[in-house]
Amino acid sequence: MISLEDCIALCGLEEDEVAAISEHEHIPEIAAAALASYLLNQPHGGETIRAMIVDDIHKALDAGRVRHAAELFMALRHFLEHHPDARVGLPAEQAEMPSLAAKA
Repeated sequence: MISLEDCIALCGLEEDEVAAISEHEHIPEIAAAALASYLLNQPHGGETIRAMIVDDIHKALDAGRVRHAAELFMALRHFLEHHPDARVGLPAEQAEMPSLAAKA
């Protein structure tokens, strides 16, 4: 039987990135892994995933969940590192990798 870990490994994202999609879409992680796989194979799918993670960060901050927002920010950094096409549409200064030093 195929496990959740297998599905995550096959979808092209890391576990924390899949968890962010799951949180954003209010769906189980197994469904989020399938959605991630689908989106990564669509034009502008990476941009859609980026927007989901950014939206999750805003919601976490609005709820005062700073630690969770920081975890999501790290997931976003990793995602953009491994999926540079997801930076399309960002202004040039934002398209560069976010830096924790710049946030401090």
